[in-house]
Amino acid sequence: METKPVLASVLTPGMIHCVIVSYGIDQRDDPPGSALRIDTRSLRNPPEDPAVRERMLHSNGLNAEVRDYVLNTLGAMEIVERAVDQTTALLLADSLPGGDPMRRTDVHVACGGGRHRSVALAEEIGSQLRELGVGVEVEHRHIGRPILTH
Repeated sequence: METKPVLASVLTPGMIHCVIVSYGIDQRDDPPGSALRIDTRSLRNPPEDPAVRERMLHSNGLNAEVRDYVLNTLGAMEIVERAVDQTTALLLADSLPGGDPMRRTDVHVACGGGRHRSVALAEEIGSQLRELGVGVEVEHRHIGRPILTH
């Protein structure tokens, strides 16, 4: 069974079905509410890599170079694929008889500071869900916060 036709048959076009929020765990200001939580802290962090630190430190996951760096990290695309699969499963479960077809599925994507890894993966997850016909909104809770130093 292919996911796209199944999703297209149960989702209302033009509606937001999924809200993805990127954030930094170390900011101590997690987004509220229940959500599918994705932790990206296992991935390479551009500010911690001496080879790219100066170029990427004050940028974020919306920058193409940062996004490519993060998404090409070993394991990144597996995290994205798993998040897309889990999100579509939750959306389909809500659409089963007895489910609530108006409910949305929230996804919270975390990294340390909320500027690089979580942003890049949140955008990629959102992009792949849109390709499946899911109405997606992506928010970046801590993208504008100062770089954290430990």
